[in-house]
Amino acid sequence: MCDKIFQKHQSTVMEKTSFKNVDEYISGFPENLRTPLEEMRTTIKKAAPKCEEVISYQMPAYKYFGILVYFAGYKNHIGFYPTASAIEAFKKELSIYKGAKGSVQFPLDKPLPEDLITKIVKFKLKENEQKTEGKKPKGKAEERG
Repeated sequence: MCDKIFQKHQSTVMEKTSFKNVDEYISGFPENLRTPLEEMRTTIKKAAPKCEEVISYQMPAYKYFGILVYFAGYKNHIGFYPTASAIEAFKKELSIYKGAKGSVQFPLDKPLPEDLITKIVKFKLKENEQKTEGKKPKGKAEERG
């Protein structure tokens, strides 16, 4: 999924090659990027309180019955990676942003569309649950209650 974007992120955004957790990831960015990155994180966690927060492809990722979404910080935008199915489902709302088959760019000079991000995360929750009905969640999310 979007391997070229992930590789570009890894090689050009930050020099550090591995992160232990999302706090460490966000702390490596300049102050002007930390606030929108924290806003993205908070929005995702509110929309999916049972998800597991991990680092995958050297960026924050959220799991519940598999991957829900990823995000990453860049110089002029936050990359949001909800997969192609979510991009397709919300293509009208996302049409004002740059993007690709499985990704969208939220520019830093505009407010983060928290309501839209919430809708997308909830869509992914439902999609992942439907794909895995009867199976246990991947990750430790359910153990936390």
